[in-house]
Amino acid sequence: MATPKRKWSKARTGRARSNWKLSVPNLVDCPQCHTKKIPHKVCKTCGYYGGKEIVKMEED
Repeated sequence: MATPKRKWSKARTGRARSNWKLSVPNLVDCPQCHTKKIPHKVCKTCGYYGGKEIVKMEED
């Protein structure tokens, strides 16, 4: 197995690990029911995507 040629400093290690962070998901308004949803996905509230009903949602 390959081994590193030189030791990485603690600063360089921390700088490399700093890019492993979570990002906030981008949310858009659903054109049908105006709730927040992830873009390019079916709305969980109304079941619409692209102006068409994809998932039949049961009403309580």
